[in-house]
Amino acid sequence: MSGNQASRGRGGGRGRGDNLPYHPRGRGGPSRGGQSFGRGRGGGTQSEVALFSHESGGDALPDRAIRALEDKIEASAKAPPTKTSPSSLIAKLPPRPGFGTQGREVLLWTNYMAVASSASLVLQRYHLEILPDGAGQQPKGKKARRLVELLLEDHLAQYKDKVATDFRSTLISSTKIDLVGDNYDVVYRVEGEDSPGADAKHYRIRLSHTGSLTVSELLNQLTSTNAGTLLGSREEIIQALNIVVGHNPKAAAEIASIGANRHYALDAADFERSSLGAGLTAIRGFFFSVRAATGRLLMNIQVKHGAFYEDGPLDRVMSAYAASIGFNRPKVGSFVRKLSVNVTHIVRKNSAGRPIPRIKVIEGLATPRDGAGLEHPPRISEYGAGAKDVEFWMDSQGETSASGSAQGGGGKGKKGKKAGPAPPLQGRYISVYDFFRSQYNIAVSEPKLPVVNVGSKDRPSYLPAQVCMVIPGQTCNTQLSPSQTQQMIRFAVRKPAQNAMSIVTSGAKMLAVGNNSTLDAFNISITPRLLTVPGRVLNAPNVKYAGQKSASTRFGSWNMQQVQFTTKTTLNSWTYLWISYPSARDPWRDEGDLQKTITAFAAKLREVGITCSECMKGLRVTVTPGNVDSAIDTALHRFTSSPHKPPPKLVLIILPDYSGPIYNRVKYACDVKEGLMNVNVQAAKFAKPNNDQYFANVALKINAKLGGMNQSLDQPKLGIIAEGKTMVVGIDVTHPSPGSSSTAPSIVGIVASIDKWLGQFPADLAIQTARQELVAGLKDLVKVRLEMWKRHNTAYPENILVYRDGVSEGQYNLVLDHELPEIRAACTEVYPATATKQGIPRITIVVVGKRHHTRFYPTKAEQADRSSNPQHGTVVDRGVTEARNWDFYLQAHTAIQGTARPAHYYVVYDEIFQARKVPPGPFKSAADILEDLTHNMCYLYARATKSVSICPPAYYADLVCDRARCYLSGFFDPAAASSAGSVSGGGTNTQGPDSSMVKIHPRVRDSMFYI
Repeated sequence: MSGNQASRGRGGGRGRGDNLPYHPRGRGGPSRGGQSFGRGRGGGTQSEVALFSHESGGDALPDRAIRALEDKIEASAKAPPTKTSPSSLIAKLPPRPGFGTQGREVLLWTNYMAVASSASLVLQRYHLEILPDGAGQQPKGKKARRLVELLLEDHLAQYKDKVATDFRSTLISSTKIDLVGDNYDVVYRVEGEDSPGADAKHYRIRLSHTGSLTVSELLNQLTSTNAGTLLGSREEIIQALNIVVGHNPKAAAEIASIGANRHYALDAADFERSSLGAGLTAIRGFFFSVRAATGRLLMNIQVKHGAFYEDGPLDRVMSAYAASIGFNRPKVGSFVRKLSVNVTHIVRKNSAGRPIPRIKVIEGLATPRDGAGLEHPPRISEYGAGAKDVEFWMDSQGETSASGSAQGGGGKGKKGKKAGPAPPLQGRYISVYDFFRSQYNIAVSEPKLPVVNVGSKDRPSYLPAQVCMVIPGQTCNTQLSPSQTQQMIRFAVRKPAQNAMSIVTSGAKMLAVGNNSTLDAFNISITPRLLTVPGRVLNAPNVKYAGQKSASTRFGSWNMQQVQFTTKTTLNSWTYLWISYPSARDPWRDEGDLQKTITAFAAKLREVGITCSECMKGLRVTVTPGNVDSAIDTALHRFTSSPHKPPPKLVLIILPDYSGPIYNRVKYACDVKEGLMNVNVQAAKFAKPNNDQYFANVALKINAKLGGMNQSLDQPKLGIIAEGKTMVVGIDVTHPSPGSSSTAPSIVGIVASIDKWLGQFPADLAIQTARQELVAGLKDLVKVRLEMWKRHNTAYPENILVYRDGVSEGQYNLVLDHELPEIRAACTEVYPATATKQGIPRITIVVVGKRHHTRFYPTKAEQADRSSNPQHGTVVDRGVTEARNWDFYLQAHTAIQGTARPAHYYVVYDEIFQARKVPPGPFKSAADILEDLTHNMCYLYARATKSVSICPPAYYADLVCDRARCYLSGFFDPAAASSAGSVSGGGTNTQGPDSSMVKIHPRVRDSMFYI
């Protein structure tokens, strides 16, 4: 059984690396700041720091006009509203209470450029709708895009540069289009064809004017000093501008555009691409997005990295992938499904002598069930059979019923000249191999390689892979393997200054800044220089351990030398489960040899403050690919089924490697089925000599799982939370990732504090409809958290501070409309009426953004850290924000490598902070208070001795969602689960999971089992 790190946890679902399209975190430690118990990091010297600067020169200067405008809007927000202020202009979201004032001021570059437009620019918006064809089929994907191209070429050519489109549903024009009716007839022809063929399909496209958008209205709102000014068409204008700006890269044949905003140059230089192996390649590209900020429009540009199929011969791509996974046919089928290929065994040319592409989409590999309804169905020996083992029927006219023929299953186009002998005999089955040899004189060089079906399940059309060429620019929709992930990380991780330089050179070139006829026609210009913004570096809090001993947090990390956990736990009953493979070489000769390692580990637990008894003799189990579930279930059940003694308080699980199926089954069996607190270690790492740091990292998890508090802060650093009347909640929703089954659900994770120290955050889980971001059933989840708080504090909290992870900007109001009422309903049901009448509890909701594209770069060496990023504790709430909104960017951590990504905090509802009088001291407003509190929390993440990049409540909610993906790995990574004989939580992919699969066992559910 080979380990597959990508098969557990989120896989490629939400991507958390530095602009990576996957989840690079391994089991050992988190990616947002990491896991560290050791000596911490030293500071960098100025000679080690690489700073960005523009090639054209020029100093990094603050924009004083923007700051002055921000200050005016801030003053306006503090002024009482006038009686004449129309109620429709009052913002629904809470206004910014002020800009932050704390910390050491710094000036930063940011990955934004200034956007200017004509004051008279009016955008005409049109809705595009491609109607179904005569057979009722709705064109999608590349075909729909091609139809929009033909509409522009054949019907709107006179508007040329004055029109921009997303090639899907919207068209934007700088002038009003003289529509000739509502519908336009488009005759389909492939790219390169001079004219449509005689049997070309006719389509009808409906084009309707949906309104005019005046850009100056948005600019007026952004420059207005009236803090309450709103604009109803704001998002529509920004969306239209994004379509205009994105039109050129989307229309360019040499650029692959993914979604609305990501673009990759297919002709990129060698240093902008890297082979990932197994048929994939990585390309460096860019994300473009027009955004609104105080006083101006901005272009956000960020370096992105995408995994693409290698272009070229399909047989080469398939063989490379098959070799990497042991020729697992189902995985090969998933790998090539929906891949577009250019068929080469028949070549047609246009009048200029250039070949006309014949594009086909792979439905999958050949299966014995293909064409079951045909009079003469194909004869196929097994799933994924090769060219000699796939036969189809050829009738008396030499036509095929399940064609591997020259017509490619569609019979379109002229037949190529036969290079071989006469057609085969009439009315018989013929193999794909023999057909291509007789019809085209093509000998299939790898007859064992699966043929591909470019038709459908009902009417298959088979081709050998060697006559198919993979079209460039197709994104990989499967999870990367561990080795591919590591290669992607090596390719993607660069110095921040390198990314900044790429933005102003390659990024600006891709946008065709200064040479863009579309932007010129719309009177829009982009200045290809990064902007500067003011920032502040907040002071780090004092981290405390037992006996009020302090740790130095100078560089955002610290060590625990000669200190013990703040509150210690007792481990009076524990044992181990040693899992190994039959033929693998283990790091210990026998269990006696293992016991020496466990003894050293126990000594470390006692050293850091855990009262630890001797480890009881455990079990050893050997697993094979076919018995993962049964072997692990049986072994763990023995720990809970003894009639003579209670289950152990902790089971140390010793894993043979990073195998996803093993890890997933252990977590499901322990957390859900048996109720065993457990901690996992990898055998090779656990067995190393002088293993203090690894042991200590594991101790961090154990103390937290057992209910202890690893570190603490001076109580004043926790502000209102230190009063003991505020419950802090973290909520996250995670969705199925590429490669998940169609029945995989979305997962809801919720955590909440139980006291004023923020050392413990027990959790709960739920599943809901896939891709649904808003939490269903939030009321009941919150009620359980409230009851737990009361058990620890004798009363319900007076304040509930929610950090809501995973909500996009367009969903802020939905949180207020749907989730806030659910939280209130939970409170109404449990709080006494006297409390609710007094407005208790007070609720504040802060949305935590991780997947945004804003980055910052230091302008001075003395203000940079060792990785050439801004220093930990950097906060930005000016320049790239809007003065009317209460939000800020906070980079609380020190990035080990690459460009640090700050977290984005956006207050969508507030009853706690602005309602309280700012106490005497350094803080000037509620903005200072929330920024400081959120920053300080980042030093309390239980399994790290460093500040992390998002505050622990949001981080923990994310972790518990990750854990649920382990329970449901049969749905989130069915290929890996099936190849390992494991489905974790049980059930089938067709049935879908039920809530019992994520219901935590009563023995462990009130703990941080997920840490």
